[in-house]
Formats: sequence, C-alpha cells, structure tokens
Amino acid sequence: MTLLYSEVEEELRAAVRALLADRCPPAAVLKRVESDPYDLDLWKTLAGEIGVAGLLVPEEFGGAGASASEAAVVLEELGRGVAPVPFFTSSVLATYALVRAAGNPETAGTSAGELLGRLAEGRATAALAVSFAASPYRPLRGASVSVDGELLSGTVTSVAGADVADVLLVPIEGDLFAVEAGIEAGIEGGAVSVEVVPSFDLTRPVATVTFSRTPATRVGACDLAGVLRFGAGLLASEQLGVAEWCFDGTLGYVRERHQFARPVGSFQAVKHRLADLWLDVVRARAAARAAAADTSSASHAVSVAVAQAWNSAVAVHAAEEALQLHGGIGMTWEHPIHLYLKRAKAAEIALGTPGDHKEALASLADVPGPEGGQQ
Repeated sequence: MTLLYSEVEEELRAAVRALLADRCPPAAVLKRVESDPYDLDLWKTLAGEIGVAGLLVPEEFGGAGASASEAAVVLEELGRGVAPVPFFTSSVLATYALVRAAGNPETAGTSAGELLGRLAEGRATAALAVSFAASPYRPLRGASVSVDGELLSGTVTSVAGADVADVLLVPIEGDLFAVEAGIEAGIEGGAVSVEVVPSFDLTRPVATVTFSRTPATRVGACDLAGVLRFGAGLLASEQLGVAEWCFDGTLGYVRERHQFARPVGSFQAVKHRLADLWLDVVRARAAARAAAADTSSASHAVSVAVAQAWNSAVAVHAAEEALQLHGGIGMTWEHPIHLYLKRAKAAEIALGTPGDHKEALASLADVPGPEGGQQ
C-alpha cells in the first residue's frame, strides 16, 4: 500500500480541477444553490467526457475498472469546489452496492449488469435509498421498508441524491431492489414519491422517499454495512478536499489582507493557527489515502474508522478557522465559506458520527473502555 498519488491519479485530478475552475467555481455554486442546487450539465461533462461515473464499474460492465484511490482523487476535487453533482451518491454509494450485487454469482441477475452499464456511461444516475445519517454500525437508521413479492412499501428519510436519481436502490433484509424513479400511482398504488426536505448542506439536498406497493426488481445480495463502510472511507477524501480549500483560501487571504500596515498573516497568533491547521490537513490526507487504498484488506474497517474519526473534525475545524480568519467578509452570505462549513458539518454526521467511529475503533483495536463500561 502506498499513500502517494500515481501519475494517472494526478492527471485525473488535473482534468477535474480544470473543469470545475472553468464551469463551477465556488461563486457559481453560491449563485445557484438556493434555486437549483444540482448542476446536471456539469455532471454530464464529468460523467461522459471525463468518465468519472464509471470509475468503480468493472470493465466487463462498461466501466473503467479503477480502484477506490482514483475515485478518492475525484472526491478531493469535488470537495474543494463543493461541487453540486451526484458523484458520491450515485457513482460511489449506489454503484458500489450494485458492483457487490453483480459480483455475487449466486444472487446477481442480468439487471445489475445492465444498470451498471447505464451508470458507467452517464446515461442514468442512482441513489442508495438509505438515510445519509446511517452508519456501518447502524445501517438501517431512518428506514422502514418491507417487501411483498416484488412490491415495496414504506419510507426512508434523509436520502441524499434521491431527487436527481433515475433509479433508487433499496436494501431490504440482505437483498438489493431497484426501483425506477418517477413511477406514478395506479389503481392499487404502485407509486414512489421523493420529497425534498430542508437540509443543512444546501449543495447536497436530502429527501424523504416513500414507496406505496411500488414495483421493484431484485438485483442481488447487499451487504449494506460493507457498502456504508466503503462510502465512509471515501467520504473522508471529500472532507479532505473541503479542508484543503479552506486552508489554501485562508492562507491566500491573510497574505493579502492588511491591518496596521502589515499583512494579517504576519502576526504570530495567525501564523500559529495556520501552522496547526496545516498539520491537521496533512494528517487528514494520510488518513484519507489509507482508507481509500486499503479497501481489500482485513484492516479496512480500522482505516475507515480512523479516517472518519479524524477527517470529520478537521473539515469542520478548517471551515471554522477560515470563517474567523476572513473576518467580516467571512460572515457574509456573499462569501462561499458558509457553503464549506455547512458541507463539513453535514458530512460530520453522515455515514457515522466521529463518536460512532471512535467507539468502533476502540472495539476493533481491542482497547478497553474506562471503568464503569463507558467508552
């Protein structure tokens, strides 16, 4: 395992960064975030021309057959730009669940492979119908869906990416079902409704998904805890990107902003804060790279718990420092810093809180809790 970036990864980073700088700078995200959060034209370019949608899809299904490390690089850049595209929800969470289903010869059907081909080409997007607040340790939080034959009934709350998904993937009792979005109600029901609800992160809306005897297709087996663990590991790379942008932007600002005829960054107190933050970001990069590179080993659960326990806090801290060190302008709605702070805070409770991951890490590392049974 290496934590260094390969030449291919750096080329992928450069392509994604250049596209975001041209088409989706933070100011552009800020301008549209309250009216039309998702930039689907940008997503078509990312998915079709750069090919990010098929990174995790095996070659036999029309994808790139890349590793999690390449997907992590894309997430770093999307985090730096708080890009409003469904890459994480569709091309990471939903796609990985489908790949696992398609890779099990005892349970996989042709529907999984066909859907993976559509996702890889960018012809469709998908969302995993699981609460974004669920964790690998409590995967069914916010879900109450039952299956009767091939008809689904029930509700899932706080589903990220559902409002722009063409297909909803619903895990139920170890199986994965696919539902085409936009099904209208018939005489005996059969509808699926997606209702967007207020979200702290304006760039990643969440929705309540309700099934009413909705027709579904079983696509294979689903290890939901494993899927969420994989997603949590890659979410650490997005959090790294958020922290990097906050650090770089703040460093540039304090070099240019003058007070008392001196750059703000020349004051010792500011230097110390930025030096500490730089060390936090460097450690976050190591943790994120380990979680992305370690997906096939027995220690993957430990790497994910470490990355999420650390990177969640670093992203929030970096955004808070950026807001404070930008002074008055950082407090305004016109500056994009608040988008990064909200993305960091929302991601902190997504796929397991830092406390969840710390508790799991203590168990995985066989670290005893304090006397009295509390950890």
